[in-house]
Amino acid sequence: MFVEQRTYTLVPGSQGEWIETYQKHALEIQTEILGRLIGYFTTEFGALNQVVHMWAYDSFEERAKRRKQLFQDPRWLEFIPKVRPLIVNQESKILMPTPFSPIR
Repeated sequence: MFVEQRTYTLVPGSQGEWIETYQKHALEIQTEILGRLIGYFTTEFGALNQVVHMWAYDSFEERAKRRKQLFQDPRWLEFIPKVRPLIVNQESKILMPTPFSPIR
């Protein structure tokens, strides 16, 4: 099991628009297809204008299968153009849990 952490740096001042648009148009789709949302966050200190979300997967193969399915869903393809203009940068990390992590 591992967690993918995605961080989107947004155009300053657009965080509220992102959250509203995501909740209305994409949360249900991603939850349905990706399955295990660990958390969805906004930044308050440090690097600002960011949203961070984390999804758990059992394997890299499962992640690839679910991500492929997501990009075949017309609802997801309709969502992307709504938020693309808000994105300045995107970063994705794979986080491997330690043996003592509560999430394993």
